[in-house]
Amino acid sequence: MKLIDSHVHLNFDVFEQDLELVRSRWQENGVVKLVHSCVQPDEFTRIQQLANTYPEINFAVGLHPLDADKWTEAMAEEITALAKSDTKVVAIGETGLDFYKADNEAQQRLVFESQLEIAYSLNLPVIIHCRDAAVQLKQILHSFQANHSDQIRGVMHCWGGSPEETQWFLDLGFYISFSGTVTFKNAQQIHQSAQIVSLDRLLIETDCPFLAPVPKRGTKRNEPAFVLHVAEAIAQLRGETVEKIAQITTANACKLFNLSV
Repeated sequence: MKLIDSHVHLNFDVFEQDLELVRSRWQENGVVKLVHSCVQPDEFTRIQQLANTYPEINFAVGLHPLDADKWTEAMAEEITALAKSDTKVVAIGETGLDFYKADNEAQQRLVFESQLEIAYSLNLPVIIHCRDAAVQLKQILHSFQANHSDQIRGVMHCWGGSPEETQWFLDLGFYISFSGTVTFKNAQQIHQSAQIVSLDRLLIETDCPFLAPVPKRGTKRNEPAFVLHVAEAIAQLRGETVEKIAQITTANACKLFNLSV
């Protein structure tokens, strides 16, 4: 059984001491590819080092919405240049909108739209972070699609929206990725959304080191091996086998990010 963890942050300090052991555990659980996200440009060098060290890691480059005030034209050029120069870059992001922790809507919109343009120009998908911003994000993506001849591709990562919001982004052509939150007993809205996503748009992730899934919830650190528990929870919610969910989500990640396993 092969799994792809479509969103990780392995450059964080909590992995510094035992990353080889962490890797052995993800290999034991069948994780054959990982997509490493990026929150700001000062991470680029370290993430590149990880991708060069571990063949199964590909990565994205971008600026997180909570860092939107750091945006400059030079940063846009830096993101573009790195995405062009490294064949292991498979996406732009994570980018998006977050109005849960910040209210600088105009700046976040500018930065998000700028990164959409970069992704479109390079024919790369976008990894989208959306928190308390689904209405605004839908509007931006709808306008972007209407003003461009080809559809931009991407994924709503660590998705926690309602079924109605989920359908908005499915209708716009996006993939939906579920994290450890789908294993939480009281996450009824996420459970409902996980049941309505068509199989050809479904992805799984850990978003490690955050949001460890049940039965690992409460541990200090999430890790890629635990993506198996996400697959198991989705399989149970949908009445499928975990092998089928693994097969489908792996094929979807390969298609979206142009990966081969």
